[in-house]
Amino acid sequence: MAVGMARGEEVQSAVNYDSGSKSKYSVDMTKPMVAQVGHLGAYYDEWVHQPVMRKGSPRFFHSNVLEMGTKAKWWMIPGIWGPAVAVCVYRAVSEGLPLHMVVATFCVGLLMWTLVEYILHRFLFHMKTSSYWSNTIHYVLHGFHHKHPMDSDRLVFPPLFALSIIIPVWFALQLVVPSPAYHSSLFGGLLSGYILYDVTHYYLHFGMAFTPRLHKMKKDHSDHHFKNQLYNYSFGVTSPFWDIVFNTLPPSKAFFRHIRQTNAVYSQ
Repeated sequence: MAVGMARGEEVQSAVNYDSGSKSKYSVDMTKPMVAQVGHLGAYYDEWVHQPVMRKGSPRFFHSNVLEMGTKAKWWMIPGIWGPAVAVCVYRAVSEGLPLHMVVATFCVGLLMWTLVEYILHRFLFHMKTSSYWSNTIHYVLHGFHHKHPMDSDRLVFPPLFALSIIIPVWFALQLVVPSPAYHSSLFGGLLSGYILYDVTHYYLHFGMAFTPRLHKMKKDHSDHHFKNQLYNYSFGVTSPFWDIVFNTLPPSKAFFRHIRQTNAVYSQ
């Protein structure tokens, strides 16, 4: 009975939003989502940043095979990719790279990831879309996470999807760093950064903060999801470094007070 009520509320909230002057298309959240969201057109961006709180996972596809490929548990990330990191380090050592250079290049790869993470999150995951296919692709990449931020089965990248990115990155990095030893160590650090990112991201949604730093990270990420317009800030998940460099840290409360006061003056 409770489930039926929750499903009804989700359909009603979607219909309320999509009816009237905004859009003639309704999103029914009790049906597969991916085929629907593209029809929202220019209103997709506003819609996708109005989060829906639910414990269950909305269905993506009619196909059970495709649906299964969209979900993953957090422990799968270190469980699958951790051994791959170990292989990379072993290959670097076996190729004769001195241990101190293995550590150094591994750390460079780890730091490289923080920039990759920032660029992907800011410019790909938060790109503005309006066409059917761009909306659909964005929803699959990241939009669903903002619409359903507490969907624990889709908080980390599914392994097959991650593999489709990791393999091209491996070969692209090989073109830049042809040495097998340096390439392996650098890629191992990069892959470790990805593992840290996905596990940290899951923790920020479901973990308990036990230090001031973790509390600040959880607050900033929560604001990124749940405070109006703050999805345009805090793109760094594992580190705020690039947010500091590119001035995308969340604005202060004083800034928002100033905006509200300014709007109040102009509205009089």
